[in-house]
Amino acid sequence: MTDTASLASRLEALGNARVVVIGDVMLDRFVYGVVERISPEGPIPVLRVDREDRMLGGAGNVQRNLSAAGATALLFSVVGEDEAGVEVSTLAKAVVGAEVTLVREAGRPTTIKDRFIAAGQHLLRTDREAAQALASATAKRLIDSAAAALTPGAVLVLSDYGKGVLDPASITAAIAAARAVGCYVVVDPKGRDYGIYRGADLVTPNLRELQDATGLPVGEEAEIVAACRALIETSGIGGVLATRSEKGMTLVVGPDHALAEGAPGGLQVHLGAEARGVYDVSGAGDTVVALVAAVLASGGGVVEAAQLANLAAGIVVGKVGTAVAHAGELLRSLHSGELLAAEDKVMDLASLLDRIAQWRQAGFCVGFTNGCFDLLHPGHVSLLAQARAACDRLIVGLNSDASVRRLKGDGRPVQSEIARAAVLASLESVNRVVVFQEETPLKLIDAIRPDVLIKGADYTVETVVGADVVQAYGGRVLLARLAPGHSTSETIRRLAE
Repeated sequence: MTDTASLASRLEALGNARVVVIGDVMLDRFVYGVVERISPEGPIPVLRVDREDRMLGGAGNVQRNLSAAGATALLFSVVGEDEAGVEVSTLAKAVVGAEVTLVREAGRPTTIKDRFIAAGQHLLRTDREAAQALASATAKRLIDSAAAALTPGAVLVLSDYGKGVLDPASITAAIAAARAVGCYVVVDPKGRDYGIYRGADLVTPNLRELQDATGLPVGEEAEIVAACRALIETSGIGGVLATRSEKGMTLVVGPDHALAEGAPGGLQVHLGAEARGVYDVSGAGDTVVALVAAVLASGGGVVEAAQLANLAAGIVVGKVGTAVAHAGELLRSLHSGELLAAEDKVMDLASLLDRIAQWRQAGFCVGFTNGCFDLLHPGHVSLLAQARAACDRLIVGLNSDASVRRLKGDGRPVQSEIARAAVLASLESVNRVVVFQEETPLKLIDAIRPDVLIKGADYTVETVVGADVVQAYGGRVLLARLAPGHSTSETIRRLAE
């Protein structure tokens, strides 16, 4: 198994990865609300809608996960000539580091999946789709465009949701194009006949899909390995990464295949689950195929690809909705076993915004305060305790080392931002810590939009940075009482005497 330092280095290399994705793209809509009564018209709950989120699903979610990991994603798919198709195109083109080719086909509806959620639980899902094969001209245009984008070292992902974008002829043509350039092919499969993926290097079925494709039992690890080997032999594929839900993953690669990394008789690896809590499995398969492809495209091996995919899957199932795993989250998870457990509270802004969205879905009041917190003293502890009492979840914005030097001068900070963040994160009153580079937290406040902004009573509301922003959208500003006799500067002066 690959060690943590090597996996961390591999994460940094994902910026060099180029992945071409062909498959069924769809619009995922999540409708959130509150259920307070049962309908008088029938025994069904009445959902009072609070808000709606829209995001890319299917192959589009593979694209989102590739971007979140730092890789370059090239998406090729088909949408209808409808409003949903326009929305999918807009969302896809907004993904950072992505190139998008969406062919529009008349008479074909864009796939829409609506999920209705209350208190973190799915009440209902509705699908609007037509799982029909593409017109031959459309299919040829799509595969020819994708084939032209394949370059040596890239990886081809086939994201097959069975909606018609990838028929057997198109799959065969796409794999042949990748083989001609020397690209690995990774498939998120559909259906029972995996012979249509012949020539692919790796497929990523879940256990139910593996059982359906082979007709073999998959209850025990030995049975899973046997089913994977049978699939490899009968379908002409290189290997299988079987996702096993709360039990992790099993990787099996056939003998003599390049992905076997020289192992006699091929590879056989079991990975334990990484999830700390499962809230929503929507799109977890997209995360797995994206991370595997990105690692292979960056020059990594299949074992470390499986390890990072397993780690990413553990992150996204702990989120609500069609979620992604950011590179910063993956890096923190890698180190979580080696550093303070509290370090999990220290987040980059993108990951923090994901977590805040989950808090707000649960109805939590979000508070924010900030500072240098160079030498934590009782005054700081008192302020943070008051801040936490004013909200359900408290975020602390922490000045980076560079911004502290600009504010306080040479010789400050006494402790590095890593040390200061770890100390803050160890406090029960603090839920999350985010480091910012600017002298003021105004950009953070704009992004986070806290319900409560807290500062010490040595400020006035008028002098608190971001107070006007928070009050403008209906938030409030709290001035916390100061514990007398405590000052970081004074403490440093006494230490120097």
